[in-house]
Amino acid sequence: MKELKEAVGGEGPDAGRLFQRNLRLARSRWKSLIAKVHYQQLKALTQQYEFSIAHGDLVWLERGWYVTHAGLVRLARRNRCAGIHAKPIPEFCNAEAQRWAFEATAYRSRTCRGFVGYGDADPSNISSLVAGAEMRIAETRAVNRALRKAYGIGVCSIEEIGSREEPPQSPQESKRVPPQSANGSANRSTLRDRLCQLIRQHRFDPNLVKAYAIDFCAVKTLREATRDQVENFVQHLADWADKDRNALLCQLNSYLGQKEGAA
Repeated sequence: MKELKEAVGGEGPDAGRLFQRNLRLARSRWKSLIAKVHYQQLKALTQQYEFSIAHGDLVWLERGWYVTHAGLVRLARRNRCAGIHAKPIPEFCNAEAQRWAFEATAYRSRTCRGFVGYGDADPSNISSLVAGAEMRIAETRAVNRALRKAYGIGVCSIEEIGSREEPPQSPQESKRVPPQSANGSANRSTLRDRLCQLIRQHRFDPNLVKAYAIDFCAVKTLREATRDQVENFVQHLADWADKDRNALLCQLNSYLGQKEGAA
């Protein structure tokens, strides 16, 4: 209780009550999955954007907070958004292949030049549960990215995430993780090299990757992580980068401003 009181300290009464409600719901729904640092992120999102878990503005998924389309629309309404315009990009659309791409522009005021976002969807980057709705999903992703840009939101929207289904592994994919060696240090070196390669290939910020790795492995420093934990993280990072690099960047950006853990 002491930690909760300290977390709310210094807020206005409305913000404090909203954070308390968000905190209670988060602990009730995802208690075993959320670490202390994530409650701090929840506090920041509550203070800055007045997001409400009860209203469905925020959800927790795979060690990160995600804002919903409804949450972004409510935020735009609270800030008196002047309008949103979305249109398909014909040269990147193919109705027969269910491939769609949209451009959306969000206007914060009547004199605003607009904040532009792009979204795409096809059967390969959405869940089979929403198959047939590719056009709507592409439009929603574009609108969400425009709104996040307009209001400076550093967390990804849930609708921007690609398919979460695991495709069958091909022989090439099965070779992604090197076979375990009897030499533990050599194995760690191989994993470290592979992680560095991923960072260079996708142009990730090493410090943000490091912060995410510490959080993913649930340790205070990377030195405390086991080889299996590091291997799982590297595989997770590679898979997510291949599926939806933009969503992964949003996840990494959620660690901006945090202190680096010891290497």
